Amino acid sequence: METIGFIGAYDKTDLMLNTAKILTTLGKKVLMVDSTINQKAKYVVPSINPTTSYVTNFEDIEVAVGFKTIEQIKQYLVVDELQYDLIMVDADSAQRIEEFELENAKKNFFVTAFDVYSLKKGLEILASMKKPIDLIKVLFSKEVLTEEEEYLNFLSLGMKMVWSEYKVYFPLENGDLTVLMENQRVEKIKFKKLSTQYKEGLISIVSAILGNESENAIRKAIKTIEKGV
Repeated sequence: METIGFIGAYDKTDLMLNTAKILTTLGKKVLMVDSTINQKAKYVVPSINPTTSYVTNFEDIEVAVGFKTIEQIKQYLVVDELQYDLIMVDADSAQRIEEFELENAKKNFFVTAFDVYSLKKGLEILASMKKPIDLIKVLFSKEVLTEEEEYLNFLSLGMKMVWSEYKVYFPLENGDLTVLMENQRVEKIKFKKLSTQYKEGLISIVSAILGNESENAIRKAIKTIEKGV
């Protein structure tokens, strides 16, 4: 069982669901944990009679909402050990990063756009951390400019993180946002109308998570999702 962290103030729910959908299509058993303050997954992921904290299944993805630690999830499921290949944790505070021990995760992604709130609030989270952490940048922007990334690097000087040379870029296209909102309304995960650039970003994230999985296998999984098979 391996843990993957998605850290930052930017909305990561749809990104994580889409990533998890590829992973489950590749045969991985995935638990997605929304440990954020707003708990968007509670509203986006359909559930029967949701309580304060619960685990539900959505398109072969197990989704946990309202838990502060892995131990609490074990207690809820009444198990000694969680039987998942991957646990993906959405964290937007230093406290949750610490409680889910994300500094020991296999991979950690720092997800941000370049609006002032997402950038500065995300870095505020990192500045509050007590332990060093390795991070892969996941950058949402209409057009990622060198100046933007340099500004991010400047703001993060002196913080307890090590930026990976590996980076993932996502376009902020209205077409992609429309598809994601439609997916939420119909309570489905669909890829067919997403832009090529968005899907390339997902491929990059899944490749970073799995490491040994061939890019061709990931692309084949996306084709399978697009066909609705």
